[in-house]
Amino acid sequence: MGFHNFKLQAIDGKEIDFDKYKGKKVLLVNVASACGYTPQYEDLQMLSNQFGNKVEVIGIPANNFGGQEPGSNSEIQEFCKANYGVTFQMLEKISVVGKDRHPLYKWLEEESGKVPNWNFCKYLINEKGEVVGFFPSAVNPLEEAITSKL
Repeated sequence: MGFHNFKLQAIDGKEIDFDKYKGKKVLLVNVASACGYTPQYEDLQMLSNQFGNKVEVIGIPANNFGGQEPGSNSEIQEFCKANYGVTFQMLEKISVVGKDRHPLYKWLEEESGKVPNWNFCKYLINEKGEVVGFFPSAVNPLEEAITSKL
């Protein structure tokens, strides 16, 4: 199974077929609303605004680290819009580590050898659906480490 074979629910409940991302770069980020890195939502939105023609930003809420994403999908969606003006794609809350982690994150680990160790870890997927980068929480989405690969 490859990246473009996954289907997940958007935060509003609509199915998102990752096949639609063929030919595009994607930055996947496990996000949380009550984390020290939460202000990165603003930078993710800026990245989406500035580089949206080169990369699709996808936020994936997860409550795996410090219980920092306890809200429902609708609460998370409202928080992101009200506080950070998020317009990039947000998916439903899933688990990104542990026994109940989503198959997408099992695949990401198999492909990259990396597992999120906190909120706001980032995976860069190329146009062919291959993982070409992993960036830990402390790497800001607007840093050259990421933007140079777009």
